[in-house]
Amino acid sequence: MMLWSKISLHFTMQIAMKTVATDLRPHPRVKICRQIIISLFRNNFVHTRVTEKMSCNRDKSTIFLFDVDGTLTAPRQKITDEMDEFLQNLRKKCCIGIVGGSDMIKIAEQMGGKGPEVFKKYDYVFTENGLVAYKDGNIMSIMSIQQHVGEEKLQEIINFALHYLSEIKLPFKRGTFIEFRSGMINFSPVGRNCTQTERDQFEQYDKIHGIRSEFVKVLQTRFPNANLKYSIGGQISFDVFPVGWDKTYCLQHLEKDGIKKIFFFGDKTFEGGNDYEIFIDSRTEGYSVSNPNETMSTIKQLWQTET
Repeated sequence: MMLWSKISLHFTMQIAMKTVATDLRPHPRVKICRQIIISLFRNNFVHTRVTEKMSCNRDKSTIFLFDVDGTLTAPRQKITDEMDEFLQNLRKKCCIGIVGGSDMIKIAEQMGGKGPEVFKKYDYVFTENGLVAYKDGNIMSIMSIQQHVGEEKLQEIINFALHYLSEIKLPFKRGTFIEFRSGMINFSPVGRNCTQTERDQFEQYDKIHGIRSEFVKVLQTRFPNANLKYSIGGQISFDVFPVGWDKTYCLQHLEKDGIKKIFFFGDKTFEGGNDYEIFIDSRTEGYSVSNPNETMSTIKQLWQTET
């Protein structure tokens, strides 16, 4: 189909140029029109050849898969031009992908866009741990925690959490303490509406007082048979989802597409962190990083070793 489109475009351009040259030669706009047509044809031809060459040279059986916060970007911040360019150059050599706990809107914003259109810059984007999956910017699959767990159990968990949150004493509290997503529930003791400065302050407070880890223990004790997983990530919150719905969930999509080698990079690779399961999974080669600069330097060293 692609070949037929190229042939059709070629003959269309040839006919158009001959018509312009023969019938409109005396008109002063003929040369401009003819140049535009030739330019369009040449640009399409060059773009096609470059795309085909990049596709042929890429190792499509290898992927570099990244967490977002603390790996590709500073927490909840947009990707830098340097990192964006670095990833696009890496994509010329192999596949690249993202797997994050946040929803589509938040990850798209951090990647420099306002919607899934920006996901076309990556081979795979897995939001909500891969429960919402994109390939080449197009949606692949969606899983629903509501259907899996059931409304009655979800309300029981949410109601209990709201009561617990009302009794936590913190230096400050803001809004949006519970966020319902397609494949998980996100709990934030301080509230997701806090500013970046307040995020930084709570993160340091949490390291000393263990607010999130204690909250997780309380939920595990209260709902021992709910078959749920609790994963601390980012600066201010933790996710709750069915067992098996952690970031390893996205690996099934890669396996189906024939990906053989998966290099994973994340910052929350400690036990209880939301990168832990995929970091230690036998199907991945995991690398623990602490910031975007370390991510880039690690890849540069790794690529030199691989090649």
